[in-house]
Amino acid sequence: MSENGKTNSKNSDQAQNQSSEQGSQRSGDAYNEDMGQAIPADAIADAKNEADKFKNEFLYLRAEFENFKKQTIKERSDLRKYGSERLVADLLGVLDIFETALSTEVTPDSFANFRKGIDMTASELRSVLQRHGVTEVPSKGQPFDPAIHEALSSEETADQAPGTITQVFKKPYKLHDRVVRPGQVIVAKAKS
Repeated sequence: MSENGKTNSKNSDQAQNQSSEQGSQRSGDAYNEDMGQAIPADAIADAKNEADKFKNEFLYLRAEFENFKKQTIKERSDLRKYGSERLVADLLGVLDIFETALSTEVTPDSFANFRKGIDMTASELRSVLQRHGVTEVPSKGQPFDPAIHEALSSEETADQAPGTITQVFKKPYKLHDRVVRPGQVIVAKAKS
């Protein structure tokens, strides 16, 4: 075959391809130039439907997540606001006992019973605090710990080792494992 014949053959192939591309495009198909073939219209429609489905799922999940964030913020706010509700309810019972004691007239004859009632009320208050995780940290005679104690002063003594707590003005308390109130104490030091 001559070169003229090859050129005519190439031109004829290109013309057929263009004519088939035009035929595919006329029928709703798309032509993929990279792969050199037509893409059926139903495949394009399926891909668009799938893309729409993914988009809708994404938008739904995004809305769900926004609602979750709002709900979490509200729950945290409510926890801060009402988290101590059980403690308050228990403390109100102790307050009722105190109010009853204060409304009682104290006479020399009833003083012993009044004192016993106050001791029982203090015991009830300690019990309420313990139920809610508040515990007293024993301090007198213990080594000074700056994480738990606040030293108000020191006193010279031969009775206890230096660095030992000799007096407690305010007892230290922990809520579970966190110090909520450091104790105010006096610490022993060696006599000079």
